[in-house]
Amino acid sequence: MSLVQGKLPLRLKLIHGFGAVAFGVKDTGFSFFLLFFYSQVLGMDAGLVSLALLLALLVDAFVDPIIGNLSDRTYTRWGRRLPWLYVAPIPLAFAWVLLWSPPGGEAPTFWGLFGICVVVRLLLSACEVPSISLLPEITSDYVERTTLFRFRYLSGWLGGILMMIIGYGFLFTGESGLLDQSGYIPFGIIGAILMVISVMGSALGQHKLVANLPLNKPAPFSIKACFSEIFEAFSEKAFLFFAAGGLAAYISQGLNFSLSNYLNVFVWRLDATPLPGLPDSVTGLSIYPLILFLSVVLMFNIVGPMHNRFGKPKSAAIGAVASTILVLLPYSALLLGFWPEPGSLSSLGLIFVLLIVGNALGIVVMVSASSMIAEIVEAHLERTGVRAEGAFYSGNWLVQKCATGVGIFLSGQFLSLASFTSDVTPETVAPAVIDNLIILYAVTTAVLMLIAGYWLGRFPITREDHEARIAAMASKPAE
Repeated sequence: MSLVQGKLPLRLKLIHGFGAVAFGVKDTGFSFFLLFFYSQVLGMDAGLVSLALLLALLVDAFVDPIIGNLSDRTYTRWGRRLPWLYVAPIPLAFAWVLLWSPPGGEAPTFWGLFGICVVVRLLLSACEVPSISLLPEITSDYVERTTLFRFRYLSGWLGGILMMIIGYGFLFTGESGLLDQSGYIPFGIIGAILMVISVMGSALGQHKLVANLPLNKPAPFSIKACFSEIFEAFSEKAFLFFAAGGLAAYISQGLNFSLSNYLNVFVWRLDATPLPGLPDSVTGLSIYPLILFLSVVLMFNIVGPMHNRFGKPKSAAIGAVASTILVLLPYSALLLGFWPEPGSLSSLGLIFVLLIVGNALGIVVMVSASSMIAEIVEAHLERTGVRAEGAFYSGNWLVQKCATGVGIFLSGQFLSLASFTSDVTPETVAPAVIDNLIILYAVTTAVLMLIAGYWLGRFPITREDHEARIAAMASKPAE
């Protein structure tokens, strides 16, 4: 039985979604800025940085099931999830600041970077896994679950976009731009504060609803039981379809995010595109976060109607194919000589229009995929009689983090293959280097997103299946 029957109040949607701001702050930091900061600013080899990030993600991915299992087995008068959400944010904030302020202001060793990345990611998981695991407990309604994921993704993206605005608009506006090391210290401090406010604020806002002693006391924690539940999760046919599509989508997302600053600065010259009538310091790069915000608003308004009309699987497939075409169109036109000169207003306008729609459809893929997991939870509950939200969402994080790590790793390898060096600038980079990077990026993205669309589009649980399952379980007499 879910905690809320029928339509969810707007306040609850906002409060629950607000918890994802911390994830958005982390995602923007790791995916957009961290590779650039440690390679271009601190001078570490991009290939080694991407390898450290990949290894940290893999460690995190395999610890997530333990966190999810412990969360499922937490048995307190505040429920299963809240104790985690009150404890984890404070050490997370200190670790986040350290990540952007390495001792002595110098590049750490490979293992030093790996270590702090592991700590940050594990603490973030201790916040995110319990937070998102509340969702199936709050509502079993097919539409309302999509709505909660809409608010989570909206909040997550807004948290990330806010950090971009702070970075591009205030911290990296000097002559050195993103190469200004001093800007990354306040970047870390501000992000840490947002994380604490987000996680603890969301927990406090939901406290009255979810702070109840669980109906059944779970079995004691054990490593064997923990990973057997993950294996059990992967035995669900529907989860395998999700995992196959999600793996490809998350690799693509990791690749896109970690190469964004390179593509925006070195390919499209957004930082060198002034906007008429505005101060010289305001460039295309300055308003890039606003464009992403508009794409998130568009997603927020189209994902619900798409799910109502097409269902989640078909919406994911449509989003994957359409976003791939729109996002890669400028790169294809540039290579073929049909695109306006990068750095011009016409180039900027076209890129932003395509990005708004293409990114919105890309997020539709992620919302659809994430929302599918809630349906898998009920399928598993019906088959086994066991509630295991934490196990399934940690399984999702295992897929996501392994895949995102691969995407970031590929970014570093692509930069090395394209002969990108830490001392290159947009003015001195060779055209062949840009062409090689574009080809590697575009071909890989196209293949990955088509794979994602194929498997997510074949997800076997329809809305009708889910609603019939909920009705059948509701009709069973309580034990």
